[in-house]
Amino acid sequence: MKYYFAINMTSAEFYPYYEGKIQQLVVTTTSGIRVQFPAMHMRKYLLAKGIKGCFCMETKNNKFLSLTKIG
Repeated sequence: MKYYFAINMTSAEFYPYYEGKIQQLVVTTTSGIRVQFPAMHMRKYLLAKGIKGCFCMETKNNKFLSLTKIG
């Protein structure tokens, strides 16, 4: 299953996730579905200004497979 969503978070907003104080990120997909996944998968997309863009997350049997920035 593929889920498409957008994120616009400052680095300060993402900091608790980066530290591991908050471990799960909840996003709403473009089709209105709420999806929860480990925030550690977003770390590689963190820049000085934060995380901004559109992403595609792939799962199989509700297991995380991949996360790709698409915009």
